[in-house]
Amino acid sequence: MTQATTRPERSHTTPTEPPAQSNGYAAPTRPVTEFYGSDVFTERVMRQRLPKDVFRKVMSAINHGEQLDHDLADVIASAMKDWSIERGATHYTHWFQPLTGLTAEKHDSFVMPDGQGGAISEFTGSALVQGEPDASSFPSGGLRATFEARGYTAWDCTSPVFISREGNTATLCIPTVFVGWTGVALDHKTPLLRSMDAISEQAMRLLKIFGADQGVTRVVATCGPEQEYFLIDREHFFARADLLACDRTLFGAKPAKHQQLEDHYFGSIPARVMAFMTEVERELYRLGVPIKTRHNEVAPCQFEVAPLYETANIACDHQMLTMEALNRVARRHGMHCILHEKPFAGINGSGKHVNWSLATNTGMNFLDPRDETHTNMQFLVTLCAVLRAIDLHADLLRGAVATASNDHRLGANEAPPAIMSVFLGDMLTDIVSQLESGAPKSTMKGTRLDLGARTLPQIPRHTGDRNRTSPFAFTGNKFEFRAVGSTAAVAWPVTVLNAIVADSLDHLCTEIEKAMGKGKGDEARLQSVVKTILQKVVKQHKRIIFNGDGYTKAWQQEAARRGLPNFRESVSALACLTNRKNVDLFVRFKILTKDEIESRAHIYVEKYVKQVQIEAETALLMARTQILPAAIRAQTELAEAVAATEAADVSAQDLRSELDDFAGLVSRFRAAIDALETHAEHESGDPREHAQHIRDKMRPAMADLRELGDQLEMRVPADLWPIPTYRQMLVIK
Repeated sequence: MTQATTRPERSHTTPTEPPAQSNGYAAPTRPVTEFYGSDVFTERVMRQRLPKDVFRKVMSAINHGEQLDHDLADVIASAMKDWSIERGATHYTHWFQPLTGLTAEKHDSFVMPDGQGGAISEFTGSALVQGEPDASSFPSGGLRATFEARGYTAWDCTSPVFISREGNTATLCIPTVFVGWTGVALDHKTPLLRSMDAISEQAMRLLKIFGADQGVTRVVATCGPEQEYFLIDREHFFARADLLACDRTLFGAKPAKHQQLEDHYFGSIPARVMAFMTEVERELYRLGVPIKTRHNEVAPCQFEVAPLYETANIACDHQMLTMEALNRVARRHGMHCILHEKPFAGINGSGKHVNWSLATNTGMNFLDPRDETHTNMQFLVTLCAVLRAIDLHADLLRGAVATASNDHRLGANEAPPAIMSVFLGDMLTDIVSQLESGAPKSTMKGTRLDLGARTLPQIPRHTGDRNRTSPFAFTGNKFEFRAVGSTAAVAWPVTVLNAIVADSLDHLCTEIEKAMGKGKGDEARLQSVVKTILQKVVKQHKRIIFNGDGYTKAWQQEAARRGLPNFRESVSALACLTNRKNVDLFVRFKILTKDEIESRAHIYVEKYVKQVQIEAETALLMARTQILPAAIRAQTELAEAVAATEAADVSAQDLRSELDDFAGLVSRFRAAIDALETHAEHESGDPREHAQHIRDKMRPAMADLRELGDQLEMRVPADLWPIPTYRQMLVIK
């Protein structure tokens, strides 16, 4: 993952006519630097197409967080329409992120009848700024009743408008928020933007304390979410009911060879996958998504893509576009992209590491330690604010990544544990220890590694190692939140992260301002006050720091001794969202109202219930209509072999013993089907009670059924087994 820097320029290219169509997608015919962002209404496009005064006001709104004057909307809309029609667009849509975890869009045509038997192209400022989709058919957690249908989308002018292409169709997509008729947030982006305002306000206070606010008008949360995913042949996807309905396998015995030789990670990318990756990158380059890295991941058929840093709301939009592109392009290459956190049992699952920092609009990174870190008081305050935030709100941060699918991954060997902790590395841990003792006086320095051969260079060695078992790790000049699941819409965990750090920045700034009183400008006193306050923070919250192996039982015991929460599964974690301190946090910073946070908790629990219920019903379907019939046929063939052997007056003792054993396994499988069916029929009007039943009864029953089904797979003849196996699927042909 690339180091955090200032927000990148929004435009790197002058748009031209789209290149010729090929294979149903627009293939680049120009160098990447010229091609980048060609389907985005960038700063450069606006400079060319908008009047100077309008352009200045738009850029002021984008760069300084100011509200855009609605009187300018008609001018901007006309320029967008002309630009997009020139690029082949026939329709426009408000593109938003409802609480389904996906994106939504309703397309309207630019073409309007002119009243004289002809047609004109029209796109007004009001159509740009506001739309009106149905708000009753999206999850609302009780905020909207079925008969209360009115909802609004509102343009987020800070996120670039773009053109989406599928085959020969081009659509102008306008990133928006989605709210109900009463103004309640029904999406992920509205609270994200509110949280960005909250953390900007508190970070500006910190800059003012240190006299570093000159020329700074706004502080932005920056984000770089990585994405892990699997690719399998499309024919295997359609041959498995579980992948079709659940995007994960509910049955499947581990193959003899999977990832144990550790030969897939960073290995040579298969030619077919490279073609897929290249096309994904080309599509995303056109959309201005700054993809930087691609590689094989640990498990067979698992891969990763990672972008450069961007402003958080743009990065969250681009992450949704990345997932859509992965799915769309995979189909063209005869493959299916699996984004589920744990599609295959027994091998690594997929996460979405969210790299997070804060930066001023002038380019200064709050989490850049610099060379003499012990003297960088602004950095140390920010660092301690993060430590305090994670310690006080570990439950909320865990709840932000709680899903039924992520439960399969957290705590496994490729993912951090469910216990929230912070990895700092040797250098920062040493400085934090110095803070606890009083004033920090030194910064550990990196060394150089002599690699032992004359032709090899001496390379710089960092002051500390990395830790892949930590859910929240400092990695140079940013924090990496590793617990986020691969299917997640990252706007929600980033919103929570912004909120809890804003809370701690507010606390520390208030403490410093009180202690300083009228002594502003006294640098020596400021240094003394800050060190005293940070010493207290470190003593109170140092328990959250852990640099060791998060996978061990010893750490679980140590975490319990420290009093750190350990929500091993999502039902318990989601219950924390509505704790009084968490509700008060969101309300105080005007990120979510009490009703909005309670509705989200309801939606997330309801989604958990529905998702696992679908899995249970699918498992029952596969067990009854595919696996059990195959097992009975195998049992019949075995019984016929016993009968034929005995009829030939040959001892069939071994065969009969095998038949008895196999018949017993089939019988236990039948009983497991009946047990799961009983638990799956449970009904409850209370989603939380239903979720607890699923956690305590249904999921264990599904695990029992799977274990027996996988045993049958290992014993049923291959020509009778009805579904593709792991051995067949985990190979890209």
